[in-house]
Amino acid sequence: MKTLLAVVLALAAFAARADVVTDWNVAAYQVLRASQVDGGPGARALALVHVAMADAINTVENRHTRYAYKGPLQPNASAEAAAAGAARAILLTLFPAQKQRIDDVHSATTRAIPDGTAKTAGEAIGKEAAEAALADRANDNTTLPDTYRPVTAPGTWVPTTPPITAQYARAKPWAMERPDMLRPGPPPVLNSAQYARDYNETKDLGGVRSTARTPEQAAAVKYWTQPNIMEAWHQATRQAVAAKRLGLADSARIFAIMTMGNANSFIVDWDAKFHYNFWRPVTAIRNGDNDGNDATERDASWTPLNATPMHPEYPSQAGILAGVGGAALAEIGAADAPITTNDSADPKVTRSFPSAVSLAEEQRLVRIWGGIHFRTSLEVSDAMGRELVRQLVQATYRPVR
Repeated sequence: MKTLLAVVLALAAFAARADVVTDWNVAAYQVLRASQVDGGPGARALALVHVAMADAINTVENRHTRYAYKGPLQPNASAEAAAAGAARAILLTLFPAQKQRIDDVHSATTRAIPDGTAKTAGEAIGKEAAEAALADRANDNTTLPDTYRPVTAPGTWVPTTPPITAQYARAKPWAMERPDMLRPGPPPVLNSAQYARDYNETKDLGGVRSTARTPEQAAAVKYWTQPNIMEAWHQATRQAVAAKRLGLADSARIFAIMTMGNANSFIVDWDAKFHYNFWRPVTAIRNGDNDGNDATERDASWTPLNATPMHPEYPSQAGILAGVGGAALAEIGAADAPITTNDSADPKVTRSFPSAVSLAEEQRLVRIWGGIHFRTSLEVSDAMGRELVRQLVQATYRPVR
């Protein structure tokens, strides 16, 4: 039987060179898919994996400050064994039903490490780093009961089923004190020219019957209708790590920052979404005669090309993820590097971009072309994502002088 790592490496064909960090990044996605976990819970799991690995590696190499684990430095241990032990411990704790998959990857990623005290010490460091990361997130409020209470009024998002992980609006962010610290100002008022601009753009381009949307735009919408849009940024980061031949500690650092940013994006986004509770285009456009704006003509049968997600419109999760991804790649000087992504559901389907800027732009614009977001929300969200990375770079994994 093929090991999970064999599958992992087949899916990571874009990377010229892998390391233990990138191997476990791809492996973690395999575990998440097998467990049918994505969204906020998936981002949380990935951040735990990468923070534990970064802490474990820096316990050996002491290149950067650590986040959760404060055990003694052990320069004679194996950094690779420490990283593998940390990732294995996190994933086994979160997804015990995937033990065989996880153990297969662990065996493959540690097979080349000579047996001895360095390997044994590294494995112990990894386990302790995982325990510290899990303890840090033990009371992060991501498992609070869902107590969302729907309300209705013009301009208000109207749910048709319970919203997805609404409790993340009250969750504890990574390296931030409160989820509302990045809460943006309110969305455009309904009677403003800016709102009319946004409304009519999405109405024209995002409807299922749109004649303004091009075939290329429709193809992009279809491609990005995949279960885990943030995976594209992890594919891009693996490619950048390989192209720039980053050392293990630097690889671990950028993945920790990227995944903490991803995890925080769900928290700060949900805080703002459920604070403003702004309506989605499908509700807005079918009620254009009730918004007090003469420039927004109602279309009673308007339907978006994409299925509308079950959470409010403002801000945009995809927009924040795009901001996080672009800023994280810029942090390692890879913002202008070409990127090739593959569809998480069908790895044979690929899409190429000349740079992170163009990838981020398309990830934002498809939310208009698919009829599920307004432009202002996407612009505000991109800025939120970039600010998340700026704060994480300042607060975590700083160079040891």
